Amino acid sequence: MLINFTLNHKSVTIDAPPDITLLTLLRDYLGLTGTKEGCAIGECGACAVMLDGRLVNSCLTLAPQVSGRELVTIEGISQPDGRPNDLQENFIEYGAVQCGYCIPGMVLAGEALLKRNPNPTRQQIRRAISGNLCRCTGYQQIVDAIEATAKDRTAHAKS
Repeated sequence: MLINFTLNHKSVTIDAPPDITLLTLLRDYLGLTGTKEGCAIGECGACAVMLDGRLVNSCLTLAPQVSGRELVTIEGISQPDGRPNDLQENFIEYGAVQCGYCIPGMVLAGEALLKRNPNPTRQQIRRAISGNLCRCTGYQQIVDAIEATAKDRTAHAKS
């Protein structure tokens, strides 16, 4: 089945079986391994991607469901020259990165939140990442990194 969609700001057409998950399409057919498989039942958030600006679990989404839509993976979050964006830099700065397995989903959860709400409260940040499990950092550093990014982006928007 031919699937046409926008992937990380570029038009893509790929021939893939209609019964595979979006996660399988990304990792096995497109070689985008930043999206991780954790639980395969939609509980951990390691496979989170943004579909039309909304966070979805790619392990629960069938590949044909992206047809005609816009998909952003962790590979599409970086700056145009490939360097980490401001949120990714803050994850590093605030020590929100340990093993790295949950980080792509956490970063995308943060980006999805900041697109909807550029000035979230700490409670709103916690709620936004609640679908993502992390065993290493304990979440505080992740909340701090998202909060700092929100403040930085707001300050830059005002100047």
